[in-house]
Amino acid sequence: MSEEFEADIFPRGDYAVQIMDLSGASGSDPVETVTGFLSIEHANAFARRYVRDSVERCRAPGMDAKAVLDAWFAYGEDAEVLGAGDDAWVSRSELKDFADTPVRDAEDRNWRVLDPRRDEDEVEDEP
Repeated sequence: MSEEFEADIFPRGDYAVQIMDLSGASGSDPVETVTGFLSIEHANAFARRYVRDSVERCRAPGMDAKAVLDAWFAYGEDAEVLGAGDDAWVSRSELKDFADTPVRDAEDRNWRVLDPRRDEDEVEDEP
């Protein structure tokens, strides 16, 4: 996505995370765009945990780091933070580390607790 287009759609201070299916099932289009993040840190943490979880779902016992990356690029999901410019977290900055080291703390992959849609669901459930 071009920076100009991103700036028009998501002005600075209005953050979103696009989820991309790397298997190609959706072509090059995002599977979904998650909005409602309170800050750049919130959006970055969500995207990071989402990708970390995706990498771990692609990991099978005995796989080396290369096999994990191959599986992720074939079947995983990537996340791209929009509206943050150069401050956006990008998966390529940590992907090798994710593949090299299995997650030790389950909280590192718990993106659901950071999902802004969760807050919307709770409001709808209230009487």
